[in-house]
Amino acid sequence: MNRRVVVTGAGVVSSLGIGVNEFWSHCLQGRSVVASIPRSWHNYADLRSRIWSPLPGIDSETLRVARAERLQLDPVTIFALGAAREAIKDACFTITPAGERSRNFVLSNADSAQTGVFFGTGLGGAFTFLQNHTHHLLRNPRAVLSEYVEKKAPAESREMLKSVVEQLSHGIRFNPFEVSMVMPNAPAAAVGIKYGLTGPNETFCVACASGTVAVGNAYRAVRDGRVEVAVSGGCEFFGDEHGHIFRSFDVSGTLVRDCDNPETANRPFDEKRSGFLFSQGGAAVLVLEEIEHARRREAAIIAELVGFAESFDAHSMMSLAPGGEQIERMLYAALADAKLKPADVDYVNAHGTGTRNNDEIEAQVIDRVFGKSVPVNSTKSLLGHTIGASGAFEAIVTALTLRDGKTHINRNLETPAHDLNFVRRVKDFDPEIGLSQSFAFGGHNAAVVMRRYTD
Repeated sequence: MNRRVVVTGAGVVSSLGIGVNEFWSHCLQGRSVVASIPRSWHNYADLRSRIWSPLPGIDSETLRVARAERLQLDPVTIFALGAAREAIKDACFTITPAGERSRNFVLSNADSAQTGVFFGTGLGGAFTFLQNHTHHLLRNPRAVLSEYVEKKAPAESREMLKSVVEQLSHGIRFNPFEVSMVMPNAPAAAVGIKYGLTGPNETFCVACASGTVAVGNAYRAVRDGRVEVAVSGGCEFFGDEHGHIFRSFDVSGTLVRDCDNPETANRPFDEKRSGFLFSQGGAAVLVLEEIEHARRREAAIIAELVGFAESFDAHSMMSLAPGGEQIERMLYAALADAKLKPADVDYVNAHGTGTRNNDEIEAQVIDRVFGKSVPVNSTKSLLGHTIGASGAFEAIVTALTLRDGKTHINRNLETPAHDLNFVRRVKDFDPEIGLSQSFAFGGHNAAVVMRRYTD
């Protein structure tokens, strides 16, 4: 017999704020953080997209990550630790130091062997890899060039050559911890180490569906009795100093092109959409728990997970299969897992990237499966695309939508490209069932289904 699984905690590090309450408040206000990309990135490439959604300045100590740890962890792992700590505290677990001088903790009201960690990420520690690779390539050439400019270059050329040398930025040092920093499993491992969680520790690397797949597999682990508690979510960080990762998406033609008015450029499901808003990243974490375990602790329950499914397009590395047949099959499988019918769904958090092809296919599938009346929105219209973290952010939004009976707008939607019930203003409604879906480069499709919790 399947066990019931509930969400008891949530934590967020995002461009909309640090902490789930600030994040949700800004979502309901329809806020979005959009800025010009760093000026230095234009030194390395002619970029067609010129805007992104940067993270706020984040003091790692605010996320309770010590200086020694910061030197050994990629930012993606630091964000995962910060969001995980908030989610664990939000779930009302007692965090106790593991020892007098230890930087690690134990959860005094949880069985560590029955607590698992399930994380998704698209590129893991890519920031550290690029930073160290640049140092590896450029340190000696820059030193040679600098010496030449100072001692041998003609006086009339020195200023120009100095400018060239300055652009060969290579970081301060080659980090001796690079191997453990770039591993995609580092965020999940770090959370497990930090809290002494010896249950299954799993990483899911399926591009833009990573967060949803991680939450879905955590749900299955609790439902099937593998664990009592699961710390699950997604994380990503794309802030490399040369704009390499940004350029990778830019040349693929997926990023927003209409940058003349940055505040209105990101517009999923709109006729004028031109691509997705690149996000610097972030982390979103949910604590999932077997319902009786949560009740015994008198934990506050946000929502209940009731279904999950995946499918694969087997079509293209870069685009959805025309017609969306495998997405549709996945949705029916998720609903069957939840023992529900399409008519039971009261809210859909769409993948909603803002790319022309993806939005069109997704809208058609939503129409075929759920009809035109179900409320639909895109959290990426606020956050931009956080890649491996996006599904976890959207799962949190779905849970909070069910809890509070209100959800955020689909920002910048002026002329819908499809006749669906897109959320255009925040208003109270009475959703019982919500679904969050994600699609990914490679052809991965996934969705989680949630139910509003009532005693």
